[in-house]
Amino acid sequence: MDFLELVERGLTGAAVTKDDWDIDYVVMTIRDAVEDHDLVRPEGELLLTDDAVAKEYFDAAVDLLSEIGVYNQSTGRIVKLTREEILGAAKAAKQAVTVGTGKDAYTFVPRKPEDPRLPGVVAGNPGCPMNEDIFRRTVTSWAKEPVVDMVTCGSIVEVDGHDVVRSSPSEVIALRHEMKILNEVCDSLGRPGIGRLAAESSVSEIGDLAAMAPGGFRPGDAHLVALNNEMIINNDNLIRAASAIDTPVLNATLACVMIGGMAGGPEGATVCMIASMLASNLVYRADYHLCHPIHLKYIATSTPECMWLQSVVCRAFAVAAPAVIVCDIYPKSGAGTKELLYEVAANAIAITVSGGHLEGVGSCDGLKPNCSGLEARLMGEVGKAVAAQGMKMDEAASIIGKLLSKYQHVFEEGNEGKPFDEVYTREGVPSDEWNAMYEACKEELRALGIKF
Repeated sequence: MDFLELVERGLTGAAVTKDDWDIDYVVMTIRDAVEDHDLVRPEGELLLTDDAVAKEYFDAAVDLLSEIGVYNQSTGRIVKLTREEILGAAKAAKQAVTVGTGKDAYTFVPRKPEDPRLPGVVAGNPGCPMNEDIFRRTVTSWAKEPVVDMVTCGSIVEVDGHDVVRSSPSEVIALRHEMKILNEVCDSLGRPGIGRLAAESSVSEIGDLAAMAPGGFRPGDAHLVALNNEMIINNDNLIRAASAIDTPVLNATLACVMIGGMAGGPEGATVCMIASMLASNLVYRADYHLCHPIHLKYIATSTPECMWLQSVVCRAFAVAAPAVIVCDIYPKSGAGTKELLYEVAANAIAITVSGGHLEGVGSCDGLKPNCSGLEARLMGEVGKAVAAQGMKMDEAASIIGKLLSKYQHVFEEGNEGKPFDEVYTREGVPSDEWNAMYEACKEELRALGIKF
C-alpha cells in the first residue's frame, strides 16, 4: 500500500476524542472480542502450548483491528484498515531481517515454539535515563559480550551540564552524542558493523531525524517506532517511519500494552498486542516487532502474566503469520542482586521456547541505570542453551515455576539493586561479588536442567 494513503486516512477518518477512543473503541471492543472468542487464560498457566488457542487469539486481533482501526492522536481521527489489508500485510511480513554489516551482520528469522534455531540477542536497556559517562560504560559492557548479536542503549538525559529538553536543540545534541559514542564503542571493540537499535535519546521526531545525518545511523541499524497505549499512532512516529523509507535503517515497531489497563486482563492485553503488531505492519512499515507487555501494578515483564502474553503472541504469529518478534526483558530487580539473574533466566526461557528473540536487560524496570552487561550475557547464554538443547514447553514451564519462587517476592517489595559503577570496575569488568552471583546462578540453572 501507498504509505501516504494511510497518512491521508488520518486526516479524513472519523473524528473522535481521545476519551471516546479509549472507552468506546478500545475498552468495549476488546472486551467483546475476548468474550466472542471465549478467551480465558487457565489459572497459573505460564506458557501456551495449544496452536488452536493461539490461532483464536490471532483471529480475535484481526477482528478487533478491522473493526476499530487505529487512532491518530495528532489529528483526532481514526485510520480504518480492512481485513484484506491487515492479512495481506501480515502475509508479506519479512522472513529475514539482517542487522549490521559485514562480519558483524546478524539475520533474524521468524522462530517457532520449541525451535532449535538460536534466538538473536539484542543487548541493552532501551530508554533508561543516564549521563554520558555511564552511557559509554554500559554500552561497552554488553557490546563486548560475544553472545550479543545486536546492541541498544539507554537515553542520554544531560549533555554538557544541561538537561535534555524535548524538541529542542539539546535533544539534537544528545542524539549526536549518543550516535558518536555508539560508533566509537563498537569500533574500539572490533565490531564496527554490529547492528544497533539506536536513537534512544530521542523523545521526539526531531532527535530521531538528527540520527539520520552523517555520523549517525549506519546501514543495518534500527530505530524505534512506537504505538502508544492503546492502538494509538501520532505524526511524530509516522515521521520516524517515513524517514526510514528507502534507507538502510530498519523500523523496529514497539507496542507496550498494559496488562490490567484499558485492554483488560492478560487475555485482552494479548489480543491488543497482536492487533498492535498487525497495525504496525501497515502504518509503520515494520521490519520487525518488539513485544513489551507492562504489568499495570508490577511493571516487570518477568511477571507470570507478561511471560504468558509473550508466549501467546509468539505462538500466534508462528501459527498464523510468521514474523520476526523480539521480546523485551525488563525485570523488577536491579544489578548486583541474585533475583535479577533469576528473573532474566525465567523470562529468557519463556521467550525462547515460545519462538521469540531476546532483548534486554532493562534492569530495575528500566527506570535507573542499575544495569550491566553481565545480566545481558546471562540472557543470551540461557536463551541459546535452551534452544540448542531442544527444550520442550513442559520442561520450560517447570523451570520457570521454580525460578518464580525465588524472585516473585520482589514484585511487592522492590529490589532496585546497585548502579552500574558499583557492580563494574573502571576497567570494565564485573566486580568480584557480582561475578560470583552470576556463577552461582549458572550452577543453579544447570541443576535445573539448562545445558550451557
